[in-house]
Amino acid sequence: MSKILIRGAKVLGGEPQDVLIDGETIAEVGAGIDAGDATVVEAEGQVLLPGLVDLHTHLREPGREDSETVLTGTKAAAVGGFTAVHAMANTFPVADTAGVVEQVWRLGKESGYCDVQPIGAVTVGLEGKQLAELGAMNDSAAGVKVFSDDGKCVDDAVIMRRALEYVKAFDGVVAQHAQEPRLTEGAQMNEGIVSAELGLGGWPAVAEESIIARDVLLAAHVSSRVHICHLSTAGSVEIVRWAKSKGWNVTAEVTPHHLLLTDELVRSYNPVYKVNPPLRTEADVLALREALADGTIDCVATDHAPHPHEDKDCEWAAAAMGMVGLETALSVVQQTMVETGLLDWAGVADRMSFRPAAIGRLDGHGRPVSAGEPANLTLVDPAYRGVVDPAGFASRSRNTPYEGRELPGRVTHTFLRGRATVVDGKLA
Repeated sequence: MSKILIRGAKVLGGEPQDVLIDGETIAEVGAGIDAGDATVVEAEGQVLLPGLVDLHTHLREPGREDSETVLTGTKAAAVGGFTAVHAMANTFPVADTAGVVEQVWRLGKESGYCDVQPIGAVTVGLEGKQLAELGAMNDSAAGVKVFSDDGKCVDDAVIMRRALEYVKAFDGVVAQHAQEPRLTEGAQMNEGIVSAELGLGGWPAVAEESIIARDVLLAAHVSSRVHICHLSTAGSVEIVRWAKSKGWNVTAEVTPHHLLLTDELVRSYNPVYKVNPPLRTEADVLALREALADGTIDCVATDHAPHPHEDKDCEWAAAAMGMVGLETALSVVQQTMVETGLLDWAGVADRMSFRPAAIGRLDGHGRPVSAGEPANLTLVDPAYRGVVDPAGFASRSRNTPYEGRELPGRVTHTFLRGRATVVDGKLA
């Protein structure tokens, strides 16, 4: 591989430095590095981050290739600055066996745009009745460490306890989709003033909070690791904060859309705003931002959920839940966290690379930008402003809530082990 010199980038938002990539590795970081025979990327005014890591991506393959494939999803990830994503298990067939997770893992290897780490299902068929092949998935070539029935809650306390006990043997983690099913029957949006005025079935905050409370207690009881997916309420923040104060092994993520959008948008009845968990109130949004800033919430995860046009272009009640998010995640975090002063760029690197890689036990990602480290890097122009146009997305789906909205920042380059996957904002 040829050498690449990134010249004058603000590493983690600090002072401008040069970064020399030689093959798959960062060879040197400093000022005034001699370019020699290296290809030069002029990066004045841009911020250099470690490659972003997403703990929560739906790639839909196998089974729903009309929505997304591993190839199109990893292209979208690269455009968004991601060098690794964790692929959720709710595929068809479900990723509940070693065979299926290895299939997803190999498709990721073949894509070349982004590393794909499969997430295994907690229960067979996501049915919540019988533990899936957790050990076999961990022992497979994919080396699964994270298990989740995302899309469905592991609502049976005994099953959840057994899963937490099982993954302890290989330092795994159970990632819970916190949704008490009986409390959300017929729910269409956040339960509150807006749902009452619109006459839509309410999704109460307690449906999330009650499961989180139970599961942090279970994790403490068996001395295991639990991760809370797409945390969305102020009450959930307080439960996680309390659990962490006890020293329990609890982590949590928040999505970009829950950092920016509120349930007021549902007044439009536009199904693009229908998501699970639902958009919450302004007070919840502000609590989530503060919790991400102070570290109560560990990381940002996209919950990239692509759907074909016909699954969203319909009446609200019939529409599928979910939004695409890989290509806009960093811009939303810049707007909600950096430009508000809640996080600096080093904090963004921590919440979008270092911590998610550590939670997923992902080797080679979430590493410092320093000599000898893998050259998984993201270069972003924070001064850029642009209107979101889904027609230009690399993802196969277009169900973004940001269409027509101006967002800051643009990923100009992404490097996966020293190879440029994105150059000047376009797929290499």
